[in-house]
Amino acid sequence: MPKDFFALMKGELLVGLLIIVLLFLKIGNKQRSNETLLRLINGLLLFNLAAGFFCIRPGNLFGNSFQTDPLRILEKNMLSLGTLIISLQAYDWLRQHKHVVEFYILLLSTLLGMFFMISAGNLLLFFVGLELSTIPLAALVNFDLDKKPSSEAAIKFILSSAFSSGLLLFGISMLYGTTGTIEFAILPQRLDGDPLQLFSMILVLTGFAFKISVVPFHLWTADVYEGAPVAVTSYLSVVSKAAILFVLTPVLYTVFKSPGDTWVPILFLLSILTIIVGNLFALRQQNMKRFLAFSSISQMGFILIGIGGQSAEGRSAVIYFLLIYIFSNLGAFGVVALMSARAGRERIDDYKGFYKSHPALSWVLAISLFSLAGIPPTAGFFGKFFLLLAGAGKAHYWLIALAALNMVISLYYYLRIVKAMFMDESREPVEKMRTGMPAKIALTVCVGGILVTGLASGAYQYMHSLIAR
Repeated sequence: MPKDFFALMKGELLVGLLIIVLLFLKIGNKQRSNETLLRLINGLLLFNLAAGFFCIRPGNLFGNSFQTDPLRILEKNMLSLGTLIISLQAYDWLRQHKHVVEFYILLLSTLLGMFFMISAGNLLLFFVGLELSTIPLAALVNFDLDKKPSSEAAIKFILSSAFSSGLLLFGISMLYGTTGTIEFAILPQRLDGDPLQLFSMILVLTGFAFKISVVPFHLWTADVYEGAPVAVTSYLSVVSKAAILFVLTPVLYTVFKSPGDTWVPILFLLSILTIIVGNLFALRQQNMKRFLAFSSISQMGFILIGIGGQSAEGRSAVIYFLLIYIFSNLGAFGVVALMSARAGRERIDDYKGFYKSHPALSWVLAISLFSLAGIPPTAGFFGKFFLLLAGAGKAHYWLIALAALNMVISLYYYLRIVKAMFMDESREPVEKMRTGMPAKIALTVCVGGILVTGLASGAYQYMHSLIAR
């Protein structure tokens, strides 16, 4: 039993151990420079990522409350990868901050909650993991303690999170009341089409929709993204949403499989609203963080189309796209983080003439935006292709046509930034910025990931093989 415990909970135990190490670093008497702390912590995060690829064993613990298998481990590794990239990108910002250790304690606490959420075998552990991953995020959003927008963003995040968690918990309680169980494996057998069960399903779906910024539950997103530090915005946009989607897909495919005829049309309606509204609002943004906020909202719409396919191909496409999304969005946010930390600029107009002084960073941002737009041969094109292909399995060709049309519309606002960097002249050009080695490594990984995952088909095939087992 102890051997199984350590093997199956390897990821959670490692993250918990890292938190304990950071606590000892904080309360220790020895004073260390921020650079020393950051190098040590990034090394620990790299070790945590590498350890996730070894000793992979399926199994369950605590009466099936905790479950793990190669697919769940892959999802956790993707979250660990995203966290490491964000940490490297945040190096320039954090080395001037007074609370480096506290930042990582909160960050790893959210990651630990996401790990428990992914491995949850019942609604109780899922909700506990969800709250553990959400509450520290509010403190992270307010981590720029001397900036009023950061505090305002934290308040908005807390209120929206509390409301969505309340809806989710209300749905869970009604689901338990009508079925008498909270076990994911037993719930599908107890669903009989009772109106209260359908209402609880809608509440649970609404709670998830708040977490991933689906229209019309997206109103908190842009304000929180703009007010939060860039590193936290990256984490919210990529790691946090990926974790929720890793759980949403199996919940819909297993727990709510029988009422699938009810939630599939709802999902398709939400998806097209999300894509259209995300595109329309992205067109008029001038702040880069708000722009990427509405861009991420639009991307969630494409993911919902893939989930609505209600097939193994749909689930594979979602996980594959999320891997691409990690590389693409973090590539864009990496450049934005450098501009914010080094030059204090976050507006789109600030990128005019950016190519003349920063050709490498311009290409990183351009390739990331091409991938988000779905331009071949970047990975984003293949990711969206597989999502739309999965959605077409339900024969909703009008939805696929509308989504494809919106992909064309999105080209305008993505290429607007590329045009500003490569073609426009600036009266106040950004001075040459020094890019530190951690940021260079992170951006190189992002660009390499965008190109490799698009041109090499092995990633999608591997994910599909794990799901088809």
